[in-house]
Amino acid sequence: MPVCLSRAALLPVLLGAACAPAPQGNGAPSPAGARDTVFVNRTRTDTVADPETRQRLSQVEVEVLARDARIQVLEEQIEEARREVVRIMARSQTVASRAEAASGIAEAELAIRTLTTAAGRRSAPEAASANKLLQSSEGEFQNGNFGGALYLATQARVIAGQGIDRFSRAEAEPLRPGETPFQVPLRLRSTTRANVRDGPGTNYRVLFTLEADQPVTGASYVEGWVRITDGEGRTGWIARALVESRP
Repeated sequence: MPVCLSRAALLPVLLGAACAPAPQGNGAPSPAGARDTVFVNRTRTDTVADPETRQRLSQVEVEVLARDARIQVLEEQIEEARREVVRIMARSQTVASRAEAASGIAEAELAIRTLTTAAGRRSAPEAASANKLLQSSEGEFQNGNFGGALYLATQARVIAGQGIDRFSRAEAEPLRPGETPFQVPLRLRSTTRANVRDGPGTNYRVLFTLEADQPVTGASYVEGWVRITDGEGRTGWIARALVESRP
């Protein structure tokens, strides 16, 4: 007889199935105490063993995480630029000369053009932010506020440089099949002691182990795995369930 589950009863089952450990392949054994998945104590005997459901759930989680990171980074950049512009414009005198401001604007324009070329047809949110700051810089320059113009131009150049660096890293290491780069680097941290592997799966060998609450940066993802870099510059893949956003 078919078993009918209510939405409330089915939700914890789905979450438990999505976080179930994948079978260990021929890769290196996991260090003692380190995880590749999160284990959930189940209080029901009903299970949903649908690989497609698990994959879709992991995909949605990563996409939400990436969206939140993009929004947070862009909002912080805009707010900081606005605060600094207000402070600069409130000053009665500036130390930057007309020539310095003009040079800063030219450097920002060059950085934005380089970013646009590197991006090609790919999305580059840094270019939009940098262009907006550059337009504000040119406006301050026309108004004779050379200090404000130089500051805004510098901010535009820095943001464009971040985008250039992101595309350079992506080109330095070819993407795996199905791998999707984040539009901006994700600021993450490990939620527990966890393995970082040579590829997106437990069949890949363990490269190193992260301790709990260790900051890392996410660059891309494949299904339920995220490619990360730690503070020492080490790169590898970690299960999505073992990282979360950090301030």
